[in-house]
Amino acid sequence: VEFSLQEIMSLLSLYGGQFNNQQEIRVNSPFWILDIPSEEMARGLMKRTVCAKSIFELWGHGRSAGELYTSLKSYPVEKMLPYLQADSTYKIRIHTFNKTLTQAEKIKKIDALEFLPFSGKVNLKSPEHVFWILEDYGMEPNNVPEEPLDVYFGRWIADGQRELIESYSVKKRHFIGNTSMDACLSFIMANHGRVKPNDVVFDPFVGTGGLLISSAHFGAYVYGTDIDYNTVHGLGKASRKNQKWRGPDENIRANLRQYGLESFYLDALVSDSSKPIWRKGVLFDAIITDPPYGIREATRRTGSQKEAVKSSERSTENHIFISSSYHLSDIFFDLLKFAAEYLVMGGRLVYWLPIYRPEYTEEIIPRHPCLKLISNCEQMLSSHTSRRLITMEKVKEFKDQDHNSYLLDGQYMPYKGHNSFREKYFSGVTKRIAKEEKDNQK
Repeated sequence: VEFSLQEIMSLLSLYGGQFNNQQEIRVNSPFWILDIPSEEMARGLMKRTVCAKSIFELWGHGRSAGELYTSLKSYPVEKMLPYLQADSTYKIRIHTFNKTLTQAEKIKKIDALEFLPFSGKVNLKSPEHVFWILEDYGMEPNNVPEEPLDVYFGRWIADGQRELIESYSVKKRHFIGNTSMDACLSFIMANHGRVKPNDVVFDPFVGTGGLLISSAHFGAYVYGTDIDYNTVHGLGKASRKNQKWRGPDENIRANLRQYGLESFYLDALVSDSSKPIWRKGVLFDAIITDPPYGIREATRRTGSQKEAVKSSERSTENHIFISSSYHLSDIFFDLLKFAAEYLVMGGRLVYWLPIYRPEYTEEIIPRHPCLKLISNCEQMLSSHTSRRLITMEKVKEFKDQDHNSYLLDGQYMPYKGHNSFREKYFSGVTKRIAKEEKDNQK
């Protein structure tokens, strides 16, 4: 529900709408009643969403069939008539959540709507207008009520983009890595980031480019950096089962080409996200990324052996970069500082934050004075760990004094706990394995 709600809210604001307190969002129901200003906006929303299945113009709603019929009779006839003309065709469909009806039961419910002023002809194959009866039988499959908890009737407007989840599936993708993002989550992130055509979207931990694909699908130009030379250039060992080495054309560009999106691919650089490489004034419309947590991908940044020798007298010649540890807390604060400086005003930062659930409080979400927290959605990873999809929006121009503002007033200390996420994650795994072994011995 969290992911769906925030996706709908983001898309409504993208199309000029506003989510108000009168929207009827119920956690224990798959049906939501939204107040959307126009059908055009509703169609625009459905061209983007991967969470919502369909949208309808609501003509009637009730807690029972009787209440539904009363509601329909009070719906303005002038709003119905354009879709009920004698020269039009239509059909009525029924969807029941958590219950299966027989064909005879469905026909009976459809026949009960004969009081509506339908003048057109029924066409079951290719009707001009489709109407739906939607019935909600609750969320408990072992306790299904005889009668529905809610009944809705409305005119179908459009379907969402659920098919993108399958057509962009990682299983079918040309180039993948150990942590390639699930297609559904990639599109959700692009929608939370309000990515639109001609935007420039950046991923500082680009990996195999999975997050670039969803943004490019929505018409944005995409760019990325990563510290791993082999990943950026598609070299080294393959992540796919039964394949030892990556092929000659396994790279980020090939992934975009696979979906006909190569024209939106700007480039990817081998670069350390902790080091400044951008000139002032380089701006991105959105930053959408999944930083490494230190579980399947290491948290690294460039360093040198000379950094250990704190002497300003030594020459910088033969400066050989090596990999050094990069604490999670530093990763997130470098990311927030970068977003604060290089996002356009109103641009969004969308990223995943790993959490050790027993110690979680909202205070450990990294903040920055230039960025406003928009949403915080949890995805469970295990009984004791999860990751949160954080969406932030730039609301204040970046100034030099904002560069290290997170260090002020002792704000930094609560976030240091992120650095031990790897140890806490594997401690939980170890405990679970030990418990399973103990149970098997009984």
